[in-house]
Amino acid sequence: MRCPFCGNVDTQVKDSRPAEDHVAIRRRRFCPACTGRFTTYERVQLRDLVVIKSNGKREDFDRDKLERSIRISLQKRPIDPERIDQMISGIVRRLESLGETDIQSSMIGEIVMEALARIDTVAYVRFASVYKNFQAADDFEEFVAELRPPEQPEE
Repeated sequence: MRCPFCGNVDTQVKDSRPAEDHVAIRRRRFCPACTGRFTTYERVQLRDLVVIKSNGKREDFDRDKLERSIRISLQKRPIDPERIDQMISGIVRRLESLGETDIQSSMIGEIVMEALARIDTVAYVRFASVYKNFQAADDFEEFVAELRPPEQPEE
């Protein structure tokens, strides 16, 4: 592993332990050349996924991009960071287990919305506003109205 500080290729692992609910390995590393310390994470990748965008463009699946968009929707929400990591890992495992290497971006969006709806409705609405490209307040109103339970008639 190359040192991010000095570029030395001979770094040493000082500590390894499971991370993210045992789906990754956290390694503390040390660079003998510059004495820098840094952390790396290793994850199992079942297959290389390709995302097919709505315009037909193809790009490699980027777990970090998925994580950034989810974390943005969960900003300032009372959700434990470990729970977020577990949710992201679950989404990636689900995508990898679909059996296809080419995945429509719409499929990823639906899976993310489904996961967010289970843990935080505000984050769900935030993500949906970008995913569904809301253009006006009416779009929000219609979407939130669908989330509300139907009113019970008074007796």
